[in-house]
Amino acid sequence: MTDRPPVRNTDAGTRLLLDLRSEIARADSKASVLVAALGMTAGVISGWLAGSEWRPSALSAPGTALWWTGTGGLATALLSMLMAVLPRYRGSTWVPGDPLTYFGDIRRAARQNRIPEALDATESARTTALVTALTETSRIAVCKHQWIRAGLLAYSIGTFLLPASLLLG
Repeated sequence: MTDRPPVRNTDAGTRLLLDLRSEIARADSKASVLVAALGMTAGVISGWLAGSEWRPSALSAPGTALWWTGTGGLATALLSMLMAVLPRYRGSTWVPGDPLTYFGDIRRAARQNRIPEALDATESARTTALVTALTETSRIAVCKHQWIRAGLLAYSIGTFLLPASLLLG
């Protein structure tokens, strides 16, 4: 029987960091697909409006309210999806002696011509660098998912209210 080497905190942290980065990529993909669906929905509605004499003002007062609320829902969904794919990196606070944790830190170290020193600091403080990267990456993933949830809710409201307004008349 072979003994397994003990798992270090950095091993678990590295796996978590890879998972978080994958989750961020999936969140961006989800938001992109939802933006495409929103574009198709808006295209269908715009095409229908352009090809007919119908206008939202032809609806009753409750129907008009539902129509514009649904339209607002779709606009909110678009804004939410765009916010989901917006880059969310903090400004670099790197100073000589600190470990590098993301590309902003690397760029700042490069501007100061201190990449070799920064790499040494990163190697000697691997756990600190990993914890910082995990903290920032998880913040980004959570923020993206919050915007996607808001966008899905707004999209659902919009796609329900627009046809409902037509049925209400």
